Amino acid sequence: MTASVTQLSLHTLKLDGASSPVLAFEPFDLPASNQRKLGPPHPRGTVSPLALRPSVYNDADINIDQVVETIKSLQEQDGVFTRKLAQHGTLLFRGLPIHNAEDFSKFAHAFGYKPHEIIGIVVNRPLLAPNVAPANESPKDVLIYNHNESPQVPHAPEYIFFYSHKAPEKGGETPISSSLELFYRAQREIPEFIDELAEKGILSKVTYKVDKQYEGGSTLRQAFGKEITDGDDEEIKRAKIEAQIQRYGRGKHTSWEWTDEGVVLTHRLPAIRTQPQTNLPTLFTGLAAYYKASQVNSAKKNITKQLYGDGTPIPEKYLAHLVKITEEIRVLHKWQRGDVLVYDNIIAQHGRQPWEGEQSDRVVLASLFDGENVPGAYGFGEWAQVVQALDG
Repeated sequence: MTASVTQLSLHTLKLDGASSPVLAFEPFDLPASNQRKLGPPHPRGTVSPLALRPSVYNDADINIDQVVETIKSLQEQDGVFTRKLAQHGTLLFRGLPIHNAEDFSKFAHAFGYKPHEIIGIVVNRPLLAPNVAPANESPKDVLIYNHNESPQVPHAPEYIFFYSHKAPEKGGETPISSSLELFYRAQREIPEFIDELAEKGILSKVTYKVDKQYEGGSTLRQAFGKEITDGDDEEIKRAKIEAQIQRYGRGKHTSWEWTDEGVVLTHRLPAIRTQPQTNLPTLFTGLAAYYKASQVNSAKKNITKQLYGDGTPIPEKYLAHLVKITEEIRVLHKWQRGDVLVYDNIIAQHGRQPWEGEQSDRVVLASLFDGENVPGAYGFGEWAQVVQALDG
């Protein structure tokens, strides 16, 4: 039986049976540079991002509490936003009364998802409000190419919220592309590569050092040391870090090696996963992003390495082809202050373009959440199924 995505209508999203006019969300079109119709396996005519803006009777003023209550009610009514995300991959909310990290936190939590705990964080994300942190603080000239969030570790979020607090005049766009479409294209254009990934998975080697390795990067303690106290000796510190690593729940498919500078963590992971409900295969990966980063930024070249699951190198021609496909299927979201992008991380990829001006000209905040189900396995090896991290 062929899996498919159900086509949802693009009518205004509002509560059923409301006795008085209430806040609703209506779809609107974006320029072609910022929105496109997705290719197979998406239903014909599916756009990404689906752009939504508030609509209210008599154009009355709205506040963040009204927005939050409407989001909560719509989600409780039939999970409409979750279903829209599963179809479109990315939603854009524009024109909302979101002015700071606290407003953004209230909005993101209204969807009812469980906040995601990042285990093994590779970038520095100081907390600004409940479950809200800077998206990425790397220098403005650093390209962050399209990727799913946290593909290099077993425990990844399902939903990602981005809020634009300040937008640069030129550059700084956030890419949007479909992981479902990327798999579909790759399976037809480089089938031997997909066959290798399905059979072997990938080995992801991530180096964590005591000191940060690049501007905006994390330290070993930030990544795994949340239980460490200042009085702990080296043996206790190592034990606490290893206990955090074991929370991934991957058993023999996760190993680590201590070095003089920190620890090298190795995971055998699936680069192909499946979308819950549809079982459609999705290329859940950062392979193109790592390839691009290694080309333009030598400082990051040895931080994250990804090989086939048997330890053999992935031919560069396949990585270059993933970049080619990605260039053809992505759009670059041009931020307006107050915009919120919401990604279904299982089926949509994001990134960050460089920008002109000052580092402070672009301020984007992020909030990460888990879904009810982790992505399914594609293949039969026990390494092919990821799990939620163990509580700790």
